[in-house]
Amino acid sequence: MSLDLARQLAALDATGQAELLRSGEISAEEAVDAAVAACEALNPELNAVIHPAYDEARDAASRRSGPLAGVPMLTKDLICREAGRPFHEGNRFLKELGHVSDWDQVLAERFRAVGMVSIGRSNTPEFGMRPVCEPEAYGPTHNPWDIGRSTGGSSGGSAAAVAAGIVAVAHANDVGGSIRNPAANCGLVGLKPSRGRSDMSPDFGDLNGGLAEELVVTRSVRDTALLLRELCRPAPGQWQGQWPLADPVDAAAAADPGRLRVGWITAHPSVEVDRRIVDVVADVTRLLDGLGHDVSDDAPAPLSEDITAFALPHYAAGFAWIVDQHWPRLLGQPIPDDGIEAGTAMLCAIGRGITAPQLLEARELAQAWTRRLSQWWLDHDVLVTPTLPMVAPELGTRDPVDDAEFLAFLAAFNVSGHPAMSLPLGSVDGVPVGVQLVAAHGREDLLVALGAQLEQARPWSGQRPAVHVENA
Repeated sequence: MSLDLARQLAALDATGQAELLRSGEISAEEAVDAAVAACEALNPELNAVIHPAYDEARDAASRRSGPLAGVPMLTKDLICREAGRPFHEGNRFLKELGHVSDWDQVLAERFRAVGMVSIGRSNTPEFGMRPVCEPEAYGPTHNPWDIGRSTGGSSGGSAAAVAAGIVAVAHANDVGGSIRNPAANCGLVGLKPSRGRSDMSPDFGDLNGGLAEELVVTRSVRDTALLLRELCRPAPGQWQGQWPLADPVDAAAAADPGRLRVGWITAHPSVEVDRRIVDVVADVTRLLDGLGHDVSDDAPAPLSEDITAFALPHYAAGFAWIVDQHWPRLLGQPIPDDGIEAGTAMLCAIGRGITAPQLLEARELAQAWTRRLSQWWLDHDVLVTPTLPMVAPELGTRDPVDDAEFLAFLAAFNVSGHPAMSLPLGSVDGVPVGVQLVAAHGREDLLVALGAQLEQARPWSGQRPAVHVENA
């Protein structure tokens, strides 16, 4: 019975599941049992969920209230800690310690306030540093579209579970594309909000110099918009300012975006883009033209510049701080040299060599570049790019030294703070391909409105991967 219900729920997004729950046709406990049944059936093949919390979820289900009351979800095992649950961030040393969080991140509290029920924690690469989800501590997560391929990272476990129909929504975060990358590889919607939208307290305020944002991966634009409204609220004492957000931003999912000025780009100065990816983006630009938008092959000139000189110091110093300062302070002991993976050690070594004046110089250069980049949106509304320059790679084939290739069209907007959303608008050899939409600071409403229009014009909700609860 639970698997039958899981198949029924997998045909719905979170908003649809919430409507079914409010009607009384099913109970919250039944919804959780269905998600648990789906996870037990599929997770052995996917390795998406590493810390099940089934009994806790069943106990909590009937006590939830809010717009998504009783809807099952997953929490990524990175940043969003939950009191009483394992918290290892993909690290073997923390796993061997059996570390359990003593407190909640504010975001965990907000997920509960919106009514969602976390059935467990999802897999992630070590400290979220890699764009593939293959931690030594827990092993790789498999892409449900092709289990020999990567889900992308770092929100790989979350993306695999949503794509496979285990849950409709899963927590994700993005410091260099970690929402958009796995969304693209797994056929999902993934929005990185504007800088400053996310409350990462009490642990963090300005994580990695403001590069990181949190939200979700979903199967629909309206779910993403609803959770943007509910989760991304200003916090007292927040270090970063916030651009005004349309109120309510989720209303944009039902609004006509009007005639938008759309530019697009498929080339990048540091990586060769797969021709098949270029073709997908070109197809989407033709679709946008057919929908009545003013489309041109115009893009911000600063995107043709190599930003490594000021982006790398932010990433490397930030991750060195995580390993050398943040976790040792929480644990009361250092993480030993052999307690981290080789790729992590490589990036941390770079970070330790960056002086404070060099980091401040990188910050100034990044801000100056962002000011120049932002001028483009004074005369345009939305930029279209590939989400990734390549199709989801085979598991175990990527070396950490080549990880920057994944970030080509992603990290720039972590540095600049612009909102960016990946939509599943194409495929290559049966594997999803994402197309990225980027708007001016604070204009998530434009991304939602245009994303919903594209979703209606080219629906993706009926597409199913090989590993899916409907086949269980």
